[in-house]
Amino acid sequence: MSSISPQKRDQIIDAIRRGTVPQANLDTFAVGLERFEPAVDDELRKVSAGGSVFKAIRGDYGCGKTFVCRWLADRARKLGFATAEVQISETETPLHRLETVYRRLNERLATADTMQGAFRNIIDGWFYTLEEDVLAEGTIAPDDSQALLRRSTELLEKRLAEVAQTSPTFTAALRGYRKAQVQNRPDLADGILAWLAGQPNIAAEAKRLAGVKGDIDHFGALNFLQGLLTILRDSGHPGLLIVLDEVETIQRVRSDVRDKSLNALRQWIDEVDSGRFPGLYLVITGTPAFYDGPQGVSRLEPLAQRLHVDFQTEARFDNPRAVQIRLPAFTLDRMRLVGSRIREVYEQHAKAPERVERLCDDAYVASLADAVAGKLGGKVGVSPRIFLKKLVSDVLDRIDQFPEFEPRTHYALTLSEAELTPVERQAAGAASVDEIELEL
Repeated sequence: MSSISPQKRDQIIDAIRRGTVPQANLDTFAVGLERFEPAVDDELRKVSAGGSVFKAIRGDYGCGKTFVCRWLADRARKLGFATAEVQISETETPLHRLETVYRRLNERLATADTMQGAFRNIIDGWFYTLEEDVLAEGTIAPDDSQALLRRSTELLEKRLAEVAQTSPTFTAALRGYRKAQVQNRPDLADGILAWLAGQPNIAAEAKRLAGVKGDIDHFGALNFLQGLLTILRDSGHPGLLIVLDEVETIQRVRSDVRDKSLNALRQWIDEVDSGRFPGLYLVITGTPAFYDGPQGVSRLEPLAQRLHVDFQTEARFDNPRAVQIRLPAFTLDRMRLVGSRIREVYEQHAKAPERVERLCDDAYVASLADAVAGKLGGKVGVSPRIFLKKLVSDVLDRIDQFPEFEPRTHYALTLSEAELTPVERQAAGAASVDEIELEL
């Protein structure tokens, strides 16, 4: 395994201690994704060249959908992409409210330099690029601020001319943001920037300065996404990767809301296919029940047709280039291998790397993986999260800190309900009716 910096190593290990998927550097311990790499790299190149891609990922709980999405996003950021991961939920981010989805993606916008909240940096970087392009023309002196402002505003209008045809308020807000900065009105500039990002309840004075009214609606969100893609391209970012995670949650909402959500998803796919969003790589995740069940995609025939892929053949012949890809179930061997790789990551920059390697060898990692899976009823698919958390927090950290700690002697695996998710608790439930306690 190649060496990584202490900061990157700590980011990985700290996330696992919390029981979450790390945001970056997932390739250091990814297992079983090699088959997807050529297709993913080809699609990222296509998007970089001005194309657009839609991808649907399917898999049961625990097979690694979130991990794959963050691995993909990490891969995209290393190529200069901006990325955003949006969790779809009934209350906070309903899929049919595209204005809310647009707001959430801007809140979670990330680049290689800024892991969250990169929207302001992208906008400011774009204005800086405009000024650099104006100065490169050689007709305006760097100290002539008025001429520089006037010429960069003209360049702004020119580069957003196509977007302005469908969403003139986007360019108006950018112009207002620049004006507020020139007037040294940071409060108004912040308000206009928040409005551009889709935030509601913006001060009326800020909107007056920008010449805009109201809030961004469903259709305005799609227009503003076009504008954002244009700004990213002009700022040197080849594209934007958006992940809509846990789309299957729409199966639990009211039927009318579910139908609206499915139609919104169909609209996303059609807009991507039409070429409206050059530089966009859109990914959704869902369970097999969402793609195949009666409360999911099959409720809307046009959507079902667009997402249909034949999964009747052996999984080893699945086509990674297809619109929908299937993640294989997590196996015990894969879990053991991931555990060994995490131990190798932990060893780097550990206080006692030789003790870590000796006391937590591959044999011990395998035995811990077997024990966790056993505690969860043999359901390997729901075991990786808690297994890796136990491996780091209960074993590796203690080996590294306490010279007398011997995991085979001093540690016994325990699982409490408080640390388990509902799915994990269900897997760890009673194995027979004799174990069920009745209140008499």
